Amino acid sequence: MSRLEGKVAVVTGGSSGIGLAAATRFAAEGAEVVIVGRRQEELDNALKAIGSRATAVQGDVSHLDDLDRIFAKVEATKGRIDILFANAGLGGTQPIGSITEASFDTIFGVNVKGTLFTVQKALPLMKQGGSIILTGSTTGSMGAPAFSVYSASKAAVRNLARSWAWDLKGTGIRVNVLSPGPTETPGLLNGLARSGQQEAAAAALIARVPIGRMGKPDELAAAALFLASDESSFMTGSELFADGGYAQV
Repeated sequence: MSRLEGKVAVVTGGSSGIGLAAATRFAAEGAEVVIVGRRQEELDNALKAIGSRATAVQGDVSHLDDLDRIFAKVEATKGRIDILFANAGLGGTQPIGSITEASFDTIFGVNVKGTLFTVQKALPLMKQGGSIILTGSTTGSMGAPAFSVYSASKAAVRNLARSWAWDLKGTGIRVNVLSPGPTETPGLLNGLARSGQQEAAAAALIARVPIGRMGKPDELAAAALFLASDESSFMTGSELFADGGYAQV
């Protein structure tokens, strides 16, 4: 029997990268999947890749009105949420001294505010046995040059899970963090390309990974599947690193 048969999963940031890979894996394991993203064209392409078990809702998780609309549609069409993968996030490199208010507000607006209110607005649709997965990052537990704002946002996400594990005590709903290391997503690869030294920057990242390569979105999707399924039923408030050892040794 498929591990997510009969379950309803919502994946924010589900139109590309880790979110798309996870949504595809959830659907293959029997879940009905709702993906959320900001760009309709990317959502349409993602639906073709995932198949008939998926639907999409366009919206920006940093806008509370969008979240209200998203979860109203989920309630109307699905009735409940069994798995919430609050994966939407973004980042940028700015060393101290060049950080702008606009960039800070954008990163924290999506990564922290967006994650917080995604979970809070989804909770009324979740019941006993539900699984919440937050996307963290290795940078949330280690330093990274010019990445302080992004790193701080992911450290905040990690701490949200710790507190919510207590807040959700007695509900039967689990909350855990999935923290990727360097992964071959469009976001990372495009960021390396913008540096003007893509090959050198990628080589520098890989040199710090004991496994000797970047991760693949499908590998992170496998970790997300574990957290989504009943196989992780005794886990809450935890952080699962799928990082090739990047932040471990």
